[in-house]
Amino acid sequence: MIKILFVCHGNICRSPMAQFVMQNLVNRENLADCFFIDSAATSTEEIGSGVHRGTREKLRREGIPLGDHRAVQLRRGDYGAYDLLIGMDQWNIRNMQRITGGDPQGKICKLLDFTDHPRDIADPWYTGDFDQTYQDVAEGCKQLLDYLRKYRSKDINR
Repeated sequence: MIKILFVCHGNICRSPMAQFVMQNLVNRENLADCFFIDSAATSTEEIGSGVHRGTREKLRREGIPLGDHRAVQLRRGDYGAYDLLIGMDQWNIRNMQRITGGDPQGKICKLLDFTDHPRDIADPWYTGDFDQTYQDVAEGCKQLLDYLRKYRSKDINR
């Protein structure tokens, strides 16, 4: 089983969006039993809060189901519990490395590092543009799944 943790600042916009987009992708591909997918925050600001209404609305319009998500904070022990810890921007990456005590196994990366155009995913909390965030998240998740199929095929294709 491949364990993925998506991480953003508050765990109410980008990281739960990535969590549910990725879960939807693996469900559609009948790969759900090969993955454990979750999300977390680097900050404590939104702990216990539900998914932001903009993210909920965008995922609803895209036909992507949401679970009963509540924001949690990344913990040091998550580094050992997950195969990949995927941040949305460079600030997230710095904070993830601080919280986990570094990245000796190379597990921490940005979601769009799996695409042909690595970049940060803008935070819709500030931009208000949940459509662009969704486009970036969907692109990243599709490419991440392709990457995992190529490099972790033994874990996916049993």
